Amino acid sequence: MPAVQAIYAHHVLHGRATFEEIAPSVAEMLARRAEIVSRGLPYLVAECEGAVVGYAYATLYRPRRAYRFTVEDSVYIAADSHGRGIGYALLSAVIMLCEAGPWRQMASVVASPADGVGAASLALHEKLGFQRVGTLQAAGFKFGEWIDTVLMQRALGEGSRTLPGDMPAR
Repeated sequence: MPAVQAIYAHHVLHGRATFEEIAPSVAEMLARRAEIVSRGLPYLVAECEGAVVGYAYATLYRPRRAYRFTVEDSVYIAADSHGRGIGYALLSAVIMLCEAGPWRQMASVVASPADGVGAASLALHEKLGFQRVGTLQAAGFKFGEWIDTVLMQRALGEGSRTLPGDMPAR
């Protein structure tokens, strides 16, 4: 987790991939991971030649019960490892694992592409079947500027074509 925390800290302190402004400790990152895994959601770490080069996970989209079939993905790549297909491999695996579970929709919130990371994230998500479904203007304020976010979404498995297993037909 120290390597995962270092990757995230870089994005917190230097990028717009997260709107968090203070880098969490390794202990906090471990607690966050434990919460995700306790819900049966994937948390994956990529290594290349013995070094951690990225990580990705899915969390519940919102805490209210009605959102229980929707998850949100997050992908973070080490600063020196962009453009190597790591994000694609990680997010593909997260999608596959979520499709094996009860989840039917995956959302992603991507900072507007004013930098290379934002543009790459939008392209990655579109390549994996996400569609842009909306923009929240000036949703965040970081580094002295307002930042828009793009909301993206893709179906998982059956998506909304059928009812989930715990729902009675009407």
